[in-house]
Amino acid sequence: MDYFLIITILVTLSAVFGYINVRFFKLPNSIGLMFITILFTLAIFLISFIDDTLLQAEIDIINQIDFETVLLDVMLSFLLFAGALHTNFERLKVQRWPILAFSTLGVIVSTFLVGTALYYILYFLQLNVEYIYCLLFGALISPTDPIAVLGILKKAGVAKILETKIVGESLFNDGVGVVVFLTIYQIASVGGANIEPLHIFELFGEEVIGGIVLGMIIGYITYRLMKSIDDYDIEVIITLAAVMLGTAIAQKFHFSAPLAMVTAGLIVGNDTVRASTMSETTEIYVDKFWELVDILLNTILFVLIGMEMLVLTFKGQYIWAGLIAIPVILLCRYLSLLIPINFFKNRLNFVPNTNLVMTWGGLRGGISIALALSLTDEMHRELFLVITYVVVVFSILVQGLTVGKLVKKLGAEEVNSDVNPHSNV
Repeated sequence: MDYFLIITILVTLSAVFGYINVRFFKLPNSIGLMFITILFTLAIFLISFIDDTLLQAEIDIINQIDFETVLLDVMLSFLLFAGALHTNFERLKVQRWPILAFSTLGVIVSTFLVGTALYYILYFLQLNVEYIYCLLFGALISPTDPIAVLGILKKAGVAKILETKIVGESLFNDGVGVVVFLTIYQIASVGGANIEPLHIFELFGEEVIGGIVLGMIIGYITYRLMKSIDDYDIEVIITLAAVMLGTAIAQKFHFSAPLAMVTAGLIVGNDTVRASTMSETTEIYVDKFWELVDILLNTILFVLIGMEMLVLTFKGQYIWAGLIAIPVILLCRYLSLLIPINFFKNRLNFVPNTNLVMTWGGLRGGISIALALSLTDEMHRELFLVITYVVVVFSILVQGLTVGKLVKKLGAEEVNSDVNPHSNV
C-alpha cells in the first residue's frame, strides 16, 4: 500500500468521523474523533469474527505508519508553530516565570514522582521492572499535550490568565519532556555507570538552549523577510518554509525542534511583529492557513490515536496497571505544581483553585503515545504502551469532557478579559 493511498484513507476517515461528530455527537473535535475512531475499531473487531477483511486492512495501514516519526518528526512542529502563532504573547509574557517553572521543574519533579510510584505499583502487580524504565515512563507521561489542550480549552471557558498558564506550559513542557525522556533513554540504553553528569547537562543544554536559539533565529529571519514585502501568497509560503527548514536544521544538529517551533511561532505571532510586518490581508491569510493546518493535522492525529489500539498487547496486569496509574499520575501532577504555584501566587494574579484546574486540564495525548512507541522490548515497550494508552484515552475522553464543568464548579471561569485579545489564548 503506497503512502498516497494511506494518507487518502486517513483524510477520508477524518472527514467522515468529523462529519459524524459535528452532525450527531457535537463533541469537541479531538474528543469526538478519538471516541468515534475507537467505536469504529471496536466494530471492526466484532465484524472480524464473521469476516476479518476490514480488520486486516486496518492492521495493514497501522503497521505501515511509523507513528513516532510521523508525530515527533513531522506533525509536531507544524502543530506547535500553529499553536504558538495564535497565542497571545502579551499574556504569555506576564506569566512567563510560572510557565517556565511549570514546564521545567514541574516536568522533572513529576517524572520522578510518577516513576517512583509506578515502580512500586508494578512490583505490587508482580511485574518486575527496573526503576530506570519506570522513570522513562514518568518522563513520557509527565508533559501535557498542547495539541489536546489547545483544542479543548477553547470551549472550557477558563479564565484567560489561567488558560495562558495551561496553554503556555503545554507549549513548552512537551519540548522539555522530550529532552528529559531522551536523556533518561540514553542512560537506560548504555547504563548509568557509563554516563557522566556533565554529559547529561550538555545533552539537556544542547537540546533546550539550541532549540530556543534556533527558533529565535528562524523567527527573526521570517520577520525580516515578511517585513520587506507585501504579498500574502509569498508570506504564507515563507512561514511554511520557516517551519519545515527550522525542523530539518533542528533534527540535523540535535536541537529540540518543538522548542524551536514554539519560539519561532511566538515571535512571528507577536502583536508588535504582526503590526510591522503583515498587512490586514496577509494577517488574515496567514492565520487562516495555519488554522487549517492545525485542524487538518489534529483530525488525522486523533484518528491515528484511536486506531493505534490495534498494536496493543492487552493483558489483565497491563490494563490494571494503566487503571491504577490514572489517579497516581493526576496526584503526582498536583504535587509537582504545588511549589511553583505557592511561590508565584502572591506575586501574580492566580484564579481560585489553579492547581486543581491545571491538574485536571493538563491532558495527555499523542506525544506520550509516540514516545512510548519508541521504547525497546527490553524497556518493557508493550507494558508501558498499554499503560500510556489507557491514561491518554481517559485524559482526553473523561478529563476533556469534564474540565469545563470543573472550571464552573470551582469558579475559575472567565469574567472579564484582562488584555486585548487578538487570538485564541
